[in-house]
Amino acid sequence: MRFGFSYVGLIYLVMLMAPNLMWTRNKPRDYDRYVANESKVLLAFERTGEVLVSTVALIFADFNLRPRTVWSVWLVVSFILMILYEVFWIRYFRSKKTMADFYSGLVGIPVAGATLPVAAFFLLGIYGRNIPMIVSTFILGIGHIGIHLAHAKEIRDGRQRG
Repeated sequence: MRFGFSYVGLIYLVMLMAPNLMWTRNKPRDYDRYVANESKVLLAFERTGEVLVSTVALIFADFNLRPRTVWSVWLVVSFILMILYEVFWIRYFRSKKTMADFYSGLVGIPVAGATLPVAAFFLLGIYGRNIPMIVSTFILGIGHIGIHLAHAKEIRDGRQRG
């Protein structure tokens, strides 16, 4: 592990944050009603993971480009997942912005808005051989994906009742 600024980490964080900032003005209908039901434990994991992943992404130079090796495959796959994350957001912003749209899957990946970035940062950690990133993404994943799966289940259960 090498301390130092990661421009790759910064690029990933911009790709993560930009659509989320746009989302604040384009939340799905009934979003606040669902948020009230979130598990406080999952929320604590999510918030802790967000801080850890964001920090680790920036303070370790392990994620920056280096000569091509077999490890480069992890970075390429990770970046593809981030591109798919952007595709998820484009599709959401063009949708009717319902809860089902927000918690939908993409190319067979469930709750893509949560799963894709967590998986991308995990693979970035593999590429950088950076244990703090790998651990941080597990913490984030437990909370972020857990919350999204719970909301997706609420949506499915509501459709079945309604």
